[in-house]
Amino acid sequence: MPTTLESLPVELIAKILGDLDLDSLVKVSYLSQRLRHIASDTSLNPWRQPILQNLASHNYEPSFCHLSLRSVVPRSNWIDILTLAPPGFLLFQSSLPNLKATEWEECFRRRFLPGWLKWKKDYTWRESYLKILYRVWHRTHTNCTTDEAWTKYIVLNRSGSVNELESSSRGFSPMAIFAEMQFQNNLSHLPATIRVVATFSDVRVLAIGVFHTPRSSLTVNQNARAFIQPPGIAAADSHVVDLKSNNQGFHNPPYGEERSSTSAVSYSLPAYKKLLHPLPVESQRNYPLYTPGGGDRRWFGSGSVEENGQQWVGGLMVTAQLIRSRVGGYEGDEPGSGASWNQFASFTWQDLLTIAPWMKERVTKFIDGPGLGI
Repeated sequence: MPTTLESLPVELIAKILGDLDLDSLVKVSYLSQRLRHIASDTSLNPWRQPILQNLASHNYEPSFCHLSLRSVVPRSNWIDILTLAPPGFLLFQSSLPNLKATEWEECFRRRFLPGWLKWKKDYTWRESYLKILYRVWHRTHTNCTTDEAWTKYIVLNRSGSVNELESSSRGFSPMAIFAEMQFQNNLSHLPATIRVVATFSDVRVLAIGVFHTPRSSLTVNQNARAFIQPPGIAAADSHVVDLKSNNQGFHNPPYGEERSSTSAVSYSLPAYKKLLHPLPVESQRNYPLYTPGGGDRRWFGSGSVEENGQQWVGGLMVTAQLIRSRVGGYEGDEPGSGASWNQFASFTWQDLLTIAPWMKERVTKFIDGPGLGI
């Protein structure tokens, strides 16, 4: 007996529709009333997979630009698009949908660092989202720093304290600033190391420090390693093994304590949850847990020290670099090139404790501006 469309379960039809490319799905969704009903069902949502494929490829199909004009596409899909799509595409090439204020707020919080809330002021969430999105596009295509004359950054000191500092945005150079930090700590003879800690749609968080075999444990910065490699997540043969996790995305290491070699303070191992606000890019989708595939480069070596017994010594500088999207990925993907150009944004206390909440109990003192924290 031949199978008809009416006899197939809606879940199976939705799965088949989800395997189509976006242009084909648009056409098929209008072929019959049943297909239109399935395509517009928010719970089935066959649009999610082809939309995410477009976002990942950066090679958009013609129908992708004006999906908001089609009522058959559930509005919820625009949360992903407004979170992940490049600023230039959203601002100049696409038609934006009408969303609720709560949905615009979700897009804002998923895309931008929490410290950027300072620019919201009295604007609506939609206005705030679009203004900051344009600010990002403008900053990554010009040398203009009018909107942010001073760029904030964080320094994790080996004593356990943390400073929030700032420098003129017009001449902001993380490598020059860190070179001065090396001179003050008698580390100028050692090369600086850059690690990409986390990457989001518009910024990547960079850690700049000295990675060297220490002569004494007194020079080791325990908080630097804890920030880059969350305590309780072990690395083995360059592949990170979660000590214990469940299928809800939580990471629950065994109960225990980790004791700093430079102080008498002990720290309990925290439980980790995948970061959603802001949302990391696909190559670090499990952050702060390890994401396989080669895009998560926080781990090298294994055990309490890394390759060849090297550790982080002296202060660690943390800053946020704006990234300019292009077809096929992002410019400057290599960590070594991460601080080679001058498009940076402020990185504040709020940002630090949002992407690394386990650091709150490890920091002995938060200092605004220069201060004691050798």
